[in-house]
Amino acid sequence: MNLLLVNDDGIEAAGLRALADRIADLGTLYVCAPMHQSSGESHAITLTRNIRVEEVDYPGAALAWRVDGTPADCAKAGLQFCEDRGIRIDLVFSGINMGANLGADTLYSGTVGAAMEAALLGYHSVAVSVYGHHATHYDGAARLARQVIGPVLREIPTNIIININTPDIPAEAIKGVRTAPLGPSYYVDRFEPKGEGYYHLEGVVPDYDSLDPAVDVALNRIDYATITPLQMDFTEHRLLETVDAWRLTI
Repeated sequence: MNLLLVNDDGIEAAGLRALADRIADLGTLYVCAPMHQSSGESHAITLTRNIRVEEVDYPGAALAWRVDGTPADCAKAGLQFCEDRGIRIDLVFSGINMGANLGADTLYSGTVGAAMEAALLGYHSVAVSVYGHHATHYDGAARLARQVIGPVLREIPTNIIININTPDIPAEAIKGVRTAPLGPSYYVDRFEPKGEGYYHLEGVVPDYDSLDPAVDVALNRIDYATITPLQMDFTEHRLLETVDAWRLTI
């Protein structure tokens, strides 16, 4: 089995290392990750400049590249470089990300964006994240990532990604695993002034007094791991007939 690992935290990230260590015995690993921290870049790809790619050594990987581009660039490039060598990737992992990718914030996620790029190209893909921008407990997420490989390959179509999130606590302290829909945005953020003419986007996690207890955001907050299948089709199919009935003309 051939597994490609990508991420948005950069090729030196602890989460990527933890995932590679956990699944190394299951097949041949390939790594393609950004040179720099690239969180929040969603599904962006680089079109207006050349990107620098360097082949590097990565512990446990047969081949590895670091890319001066976006997470989606890394997924696209890694798959292409493997294909060029006659290597068919069975599944793409994106992560383990340092920071949750829950609720509406999945739209901003470079981790999810890279997994979506792999799905768009026809590959099975899984995004894996741990809550906390200073996360230290990756083992629970790595264990779940290892467990889903077989079921994803057998049961999940390639146009769907599996999004895994775990709290930043020891694996033994996680209360369980719940399948959950996306909740609301995980953060409330705003641009704060940082000197004349400069602003920085900063966010806080609200209390969410009336949060639906069944959504991913709520479950992760009370120490459950969550798994959410995500799709690329943004179409609201129920409204197609409504819009068609407008009988618009040019």
